[in-house]
Amino acid sequence: MSSRVEAPFIIDDSGLFVTALKDFPGVYSAHCYKTLGWQGILKLLEGADDRSARFECCAGLLIDGKRHIFTGVTEGSISEAPRGESGFGFDPVFIPNGTSMTFAEMDHSIKNRISHRGRAFSALVGHLAEAAHAEKDADA
Repeated sequence: MSSRVEAPFIIDDSGLFVTALKDFPGVYSAHCYKTLGWQGILKLLEGADDRSARFECCAGLLIDGKRHIFTGVTEGSISEAPRGESGFGFDPVFIPNGTSMTFAEMDHSIKNRISHRGRAFSALVGHLAEAAHAEKDADA
């Protein structure tokens, strides 16, 4: 069996970047969540005045031999305590700018519209729609 993935395919990765922690956990977010959890992030931020953070997502598309990368960012802050029951990972402690709710308190449709992953995949879908439109025009 080959370990090679055949194109086309889509892949993504996301990370939480906390300003006061010098952008930790960043690319190590999955490992950090598994070992420290959101509880560890709250502990590390005890006494911190700056609780700003951001989620970033990179979505990659390999199609027709070409690589495309789409990014999405959601700026926000880390709450003082966890709130909410939905979502996963750091959602109970991340409050997106412009809201008073954590991702874990939001309805999924709202979260998907403003989240880093939602933004990255919206850009990816827009690219595919534009490519399909261009292909249709070329065939006309």
